Amino acid sequence: MSETSSRKLRYAMVGGGQGAFIGAVHRHAIALDGQAVLVAGALSSTPDKARASGRELLLADARNHGDWQALLVDEMKRPVDERIDFVSIVTPNHVHFPVAQAFVEAGFHVVCDKPLVHTRDQADALVAAVQKKGTVFGVTYNYTGYPMVRQARAMVQAGELGELRKVVVEYNQGWLSSQLETTGNKQAAWRTDPEKSGAAGAIGDIGSHAENLVATITGLKIESLCADLGHMVAGRALDDDASMLLRFEGGARGVLVASQINTGLENDLRVRISGTLGTLEWHQEQPSLLVHYPHDGPRRTLTRGAPWLHPAAQRASRIPAGHPEGFIEAFANIYGGVIEDIRARAENRAADLLLADYPHVEDGARGVRFIERTVASAASAQKWTPW
Repeated sequence: MSETSSRKLRYAMVGGGQGAFIGAVHRHAIALDGQAVLVAGALSSTPDKARASGRELLLADARNHGDWQALLVDEMKRPVDERIDFVSIVTPNHVHFPVAQAFVEAGFHVVCDKPLVHTRDQADALVAAVQKKGTVFGVTYNYTGYPMVRQARAMVQAGELGELRKVVVEYNQGWLSSQLETTGNKQAAWRTDPEKSGAAGAIGDIGSHAENLVATITGLKIESLCADLGHMVAGRALDDDASMLLRFEGGARGVLVASQINTGLENDLRVRISGTLGTLEWHQEQPSLLVHYPHDGPRRTLTRGAPWLHPAAQRASRIPAGHPEGFIEAFANIYGGVIEDIRARAENRAADLLLADYPHVEDGARGVRFIERTVASAASAQKWTPW
């Protein structure tokens, strides 16, 4: 039996320091189950800010680093029984690849925020490195951690919708409906900067979530797409609005909308999936509800925590039905899957598949491909762009 079975896993974080939004979300989610503890970090691209952030989180001085390179060198020097078990990468997009590649090649397990990297070549290199090293690599498409998303996936897989015909997914926000990036807002600034965000804006930031949600629930593979990317706010270099038509292998059709200029909207992610036997609808802002429209009976609303749900949905629920449960818990389910996989490998046993349920590096690579093909489609005069 591996020594990991008798202790909390140790993790480091790159990024997520003072002024960051998502780093705290990741830390809260990891802490929720008490299975891992933050022991090291390089929490900012600015060394002084990185160390100040680490002191706020009570990191030991010896493991509180000014940059990620120093963090990696220090961990490699430590005895195996003192090293981190995994690293969580929560930096702006342009930092993902070098950090992830370096830690994978050093033999560490990795969790990385999305989109995974900037280019398909980087994604392929990372997939190859993970396969060569045999490490665990999770990508935090956190919406797949919601219990009712897993219920929807189970219903599709069980054939309850019949043959899939139509998918409509929307991710609507309004926070970038003005030039927020010029006001000193850090989150807006890097997300609208091509050097940091990559070739896409809204389609990479939230459209990648929409694509992953569809792929997770339905298992459908995109055959071709027809995309329109808009720069609705004057002076903005990257898209802030996207609409596209999708054709899936097997004949199903889809519509995807990802927009950050829908004034007044907050985090309106929603998906509708229709087949020959019925339809499912799920809204992220009401995550405990999944509406089922069967073709041969009345509409029914399934609720999180109910005893008749699929085991995957039940396993992802933490508290009884009727109590609010949401965003951080969904993140925690992704981390729970990664941690279960790490423990299973260390203990030379089969992972609990209901628990080890998380997006892998291949899912992240597919997301990069989606962004790349969307940008190509929007720039092309051709109606349909092959996948």
